[in-house]
Amino acid sequence: MTAELVRGQNHPLSQVRLEIRISAGSPVLAGATLGDEQGTVHGAEWVAHPGAPTLPGIEVSPQAAADHRLAVDLAALPEAVHRVTVLLALPERPGGPLRFGSLTAPRAAVTGLDGAEIARFVLTGLDAESAVVALELYRRQGAWKVRAVGQGYAGGLAALLADQGLPSAAALAADVHAAVARSLARAVPAPPPPAAASAPGSPEPRPAGEAAGHGPADGRTPGGPIDYTHPGRRPGAAPSPTRPPAASSAAPAASDGQPPRPVAGDAVGWSMEERLYNQVWGMFEDLARTTAAYRSAVDFAESRLEKELDQVLADPRARLGAAGDAAREAAQARHTQLVDQARAALDRDVAQLAAESEVVEPALPVACARWDNPVWHGYRVPAEPPMALRLGDLHLPESAPLSIPLLVRLPLERGLWIDSGPAPGPDDVFLDSAETRRLAMDTAVALAVRLLAVHPVGEFDVQILDPAGTGAQALLPLTRTGAVTVPPLTGAAGVADTLGRLTRRVDLVQMALRGGAAESLPPDFDAAQQLLLVNDFPHGFDDRAVTQLRYLADEGPAVGVHLLMVADREDAAAYGPLLDPLWRSLMRLTPVPDDHLADPWVGHTWTYEPSLVPAGSGILQQVLTEVTAARTKRK
Repeated sequence: MTAELVRGQNHPLSQVRLEIRISAGSPVLAGATLGDEQGTVHGAEWVAHPGAPTLPGIEVSPQAAADHRLAVDLAALPEAVHRVTVLLALPERPGGPLRFGSLTAPRAAVTGLDGAEIARFVLTGLDAESAVVALELYRRQGAWKVRAVGQGYAGGLAALLADQGLPSAAALAADVHAAVARSLARAVPAPPPPAAASAPGSPEPRPAGEAAGHGPADGRTPGGPIDYTHPGRRPGAAPSPTRPPAASSAAPAASDGQPPRPVAGDAVGWSMEERLYNQVWGMFEDLARTTAAYRSAVDFAESRLEKELDQVLADPRARLGAAGDAAREAAQARHTQLVDQARAALDRDVAQLAAESEVVEPALPVACARWDNPVWHGYRVPAEPPMALRLGDLHLPESAPLSIPLLVRLPLERGLWIDSGPAPGPDDVFLDSAETRRLAMDTAVALAVRLLAVHPVGEFDVQILDPAGTGAQALLPLTRTGAVTVPPLTGAAGVADTLGRLTRRVDLVQMALRGGAAESLPPDFDAAQQLLLVNDFPHGFDDRAVTQLRYLADEGPAVGVHLLMVADREDAAAYGPLLDPLWRSLMRLTPVPDDHLADPWVGHTWTYEPSLVPAGSGILQQVLTEVTAARTKRK
């Protein structure tokens, strides 16, 4: 059970290899200091920060971001280290940094390598501070604990480091901020317009990395290409002591001014799987930022053109005749030049991301691979569950056909809802109800098979509720191979029986965990995670069943009961707002490409495309046959 810490509270740590996950409402830089028994930091070499992200036993992110994952290996820390202090600071910007009091309260969580949370802490009560100590890992009598700190500093990072006894704290803080602003963030602003093209009185261009309603993207040289070099391979960077040096897999050096060729796994992480996962999300951030830069540049060009045309119309002497035509043509030419420059920068960065995608996609493990990836043809039931799962792909209209895999960590923290409502088909002609329901079930089955296939034998099971029996054809891959241990249940009786069993299971596990008696569950208790696939909700559900379903959606994920629903929200309209919490708790996916997913970081609306099996492929049958054979062999 996760420990919810308050300021000053501590909690024992039973593991030495950990992740510290930071979630903030705005980009922050994350770092860590190493201290002795008194907590003193003896020099810059005892500080992990974006300019020097690796130290023995600790690795931090090389850039400012709204979310961070810090890797910690307590066993690899030097013997003199008794304290690891995790710190957050807001990047500097013109006019001074933001203050934590104006942002959403940051959250810090300590997790195991499997993603299971050990302790979490919400940093509330901050006001004028621009730097804060979030957590402290400390050693007492050979055992490690985590303490929630939440100490803020209005004097910023320099004051925080000075408080820990660091010599030259101000100089190091300046170096850290300079590293973030120089090149470690991978945003790509569009080049500014030439000075000669500026008309008298025209507005200054907004930085292309600063989208409307957002602060500046974490700085970089205007117009510079994305730097794909892993921080551990940059000149002068020290190799990580917790894994082999990255030189063996370094990208080939650039030649003739070209960027280095991307390499699969070129990101931070303890394993290749984690490095690939982080690399995929780095690609997502790169595409989001370079697209934001392009859109901002185009917006500026449009506003500038509009202002210049207004100036022409406002002058009666230049409004008509050759002078007016020349002024309008010049304004249009400047607009075209700015847009062309922005597009060239976008095309350059998208080409780099496409090159990275070409090497990353074939290297992805089974759980994150497309169904047409050859890795599935060598599928064997794994001995360990994966770190993440692919739900589909994301892309933006400016960069088609480049797409980024949509990966989520396992175990699932939210249920999934496959929307079977009206959906646009080819040529924007809406598909009929029967077709969308068929496609939605195909999408749900593909996801269920993927979840079943990537878990070890006996650790994951699928249960199916199909009250009206309308999903029988789509469910054939699961039913005819015997991959589901219980046949799909139909009718109101099947709904009541299944929901009753799963609700009792959730109650039993919660009571055992709260009572510290997780080992005393009944001998016949099936500890496998359960996926409940529900077709055609709410048909066959009465008020009691709806209440139970909402309970499973809210409480089930924490104890291994997950929900996958195929439903049209309009079908449940009779329940009114009572079901709104249910829909909000689920992640909505669509059986056809649809631009409904928005990231809260940059604000783009992304087009989601489901991960479907190619037409005519027998890969589902092959995979499920292997799963069934492994289950039979185990018995």
